[in-house]
Amino acid sequence: MILLMKEFQFKGFVMNGFVMLFLHLIVMSAAVVACFLSQMLGLAVLGLVLAIIWFAFFAGYVKLEPNEARVMVFFGKYRGTFSETGYYWVNPLLTKKKLSLRARNLDVEPIKVNDKVGNPIMVGLVLVWRLKDTYKALFEIDSQTMAGVVSAALSSTSASAAAAAAASRVASVMNALENFVKIQSDAALRQVAADYNYDNNEGGQDEVTLRSGGEEVNEILEKTLNDRLAMAGIEVVEARINYLAYAPEIAAVMLRRQQAAAVISAREKIVEGAVSMVKMALDKLKDDQVVELDEERKAAMVSNLLVVLCGDESAQPVVNTGTIYQ
Repeated sequence: MILLMKEFQFKGFVMNGFVMLFLHLIVMSAAVVACFLSQMLGLAVLGLVLAIIWFAFFAGYVKLEPNEARVMVFFGKYRGTFSETGYYWVNPLLTKKKLSLRARNLDVEPIKVNDKVGNPIMVGLVLVWRLKDTYKALFEIDSQTMAGVVSAALSSTSASAAAAAAASRVASVMNALENFVKIQSDAALRQVAADYNYDNNEGGQDEVTLRSGGEEVNEILEKTLNDRLAMAGIEVVEARINYLAYAPEIAAVMLRRQQAAAVISAREKIVEGAVSMVKMALDKLKDDQVVELDEERKAAMVSNLLVVLCGDESAQPVVNTGTIYQ
């Protein structure tokens, strides 16, 4: 799924903040002189106008740190995103919505899902995400309304905490976006887990599973997350499964099955090695002409060697004092 970027750079008037601060001081001085050092009505009115302008200028200052952005809105119309690091002054009538472009971690708690054959399993993931399109983050999903409830509660507690309230609004928006990422991550994890078996016990040995898939499963999970989060302007930098286990209700049964499979595999190796050792012993006796054995004695020797090599306990030696036929 390919979605076009709706974000574009702000192209309005931008002035260096320190230059504007110097002009701000000049306007303040002129307003003071006009209001208090002149007896003429016209100059007094001019001083009042300059004072209003002086107060209005404060709304235009913008300070941006690395990986921060301001979404510029002019009476409801999106005018672009400003992301230049530094201290600037812009049109005071613009609404400047602050967003963080820094990467964030999200550790999704393990959830119960069904794998490809229906076995209940517990799977969790950890991912790194960041904003890629600020327009979609603010206007394509309802992040501002979700953040507005928290911001209103915080700002109403104290009228003197304007700066803290502004910071809390930014944090509330980012938390709303993080909650969106968390819900979509849950859905993506269920979708990917349902396409694979937990292990190879239910399928072929060459089949990709959640346990053996590794990077392939993580890449598919990352792609699925990016497809789901593209509408919100969010990019997943990395995603990987960090927890994988059978659900508690079948964990004991599956553990016994794994133990049985391990025992069978070990027995196969033991028998394969024992047969090769018996064959080597018979061939060596024949090639070196140590002793001539008929088929019956070869069968007895093979039986005895297999018992010794494949047994769980040490064999007890028996000394034959007669001939090999007695």
